[in-house]
Amino acid sequence: MQAVILVGGEGTRLRPLTSTVPKPVVPLVDRPFIAYMLEWLARHGIDDVVMSCGFLATAVRNVLGDGSSYGVRLRFIEEPEPRGTAGALKYAEDLLDDRFLMLNGDVLTDIDLTAQIAQHDASGATATLALVPVDDPTNYGLVTLNDDHAVKEFVEKPSADQIDSKLISAGAYVLERAVLDRIPPDRNVSIEREVWPQLIGDGLYGFAADNAYWLDIGTPERYLQGTFDILEGNVVTAVAQELGPGYLSVGERVEVAGRIVPPALVDRGCTIAAGAHVGSLVVLGEGVTVGEGASIERSVVLNGADVGRNCVLRDCIVAAGVRIGEGSTVSGGAVLGEGVTVGARNVLTRGVRVFPQTDLPDGAITF
Repeated sequence: MQAVILVGGEGTRLRPLTSTVPKPVVPLVDRPFIAYMLEWLARHGIDDVVMSCGFLATAVRNVLGDGSSYGVRLRFIEEPEPRGTAGALKYAEDLLDDRFLMLNGDVLTDIDLTAQIAQHDASGATATLALVPVDDPTNYGLVTLNDDHAVKEFVEKPSADQIDSKLISAGAYVLERAVLDRIPPDRNVSIEREVWPQLIGDGLYGFAADNAYWLDIGTPERYLQGTFDILEGNVVTAVAQELGPGYLSVGERVEVAGRIVPPALVDRGCTIAAGAHVGSLVVLGEGVTVGEGASIERSVVLNGADVGRNCVLRDCIVAAGVRIGEGSTVSGGAVLGEGVTVGARNVLTRGVRVFPQTDLPDGAITF
């Protein structure tokens, strides 16, 4: 079976991580973010994937190749300009079969696609939307169903008195080719606002994935949460197998004079000096250096970063090639972009974002 993944956005909410790297291939634990979706599709027998790209499309193609390493055939199309969710699908029309999946590329999930496809078959649907429950649906578009799973209505950002369901769209759809006939060509079209309302009562169904994991990785906070959930095995991924029952993976040529506390993943070539503490809930990318007495918890530190002596990193994201000087603290959701240099004795917290190649002198920021 076939799938189309929409990855045309610029990932602005995730900057500065996406200032130099397209969102689909931003590293998440030990692989590009979109790799989790490709592996998930492969587990459910989807072997032909079309990536609908926009921003930095060539870089996405260069990282992912032909998809064979993820168990799929991967093809790429590039929108000439942003065309919305339905417009992007229409642009891929010539590559699509009679039935296919359409997926939002921003999501980390383990929804049972096999069961969703089976329900689609049994109901004779034109389109079947995967739905997941959320604790607070007021910031989403609520979807209500009839007893036969047909979609009854959509309620955008419902007030408390409008909530009689907690199901929202998960961005995973099983579609018949007839849906394409409802999309006008060559313009920006929203499938959520312009196509789904046409199909209510005419073949639009919902599949309630009540026990599935689902997270929109759209902000640094959710990026960290997704990382932690992968490390803890809260979402079904290949990483969980690599971590094993000890929730720990340490790559080749890692030198450890300090301590690693699981769950954690330490990639090859890292150095952890005496008295340094790494974990729990930490990812160190390839070739990271952690200085004497440094402490890193609930954080991601990407390839080639250098964390100085007695630094403290908590709940933060450090991109590739960053240098952090002795005695500095990075915490509270702070994000350091690629190639940033932080001098000694800085304090970066409260969600501060430092953009790529910025150079902060010693003691420049201490809030």
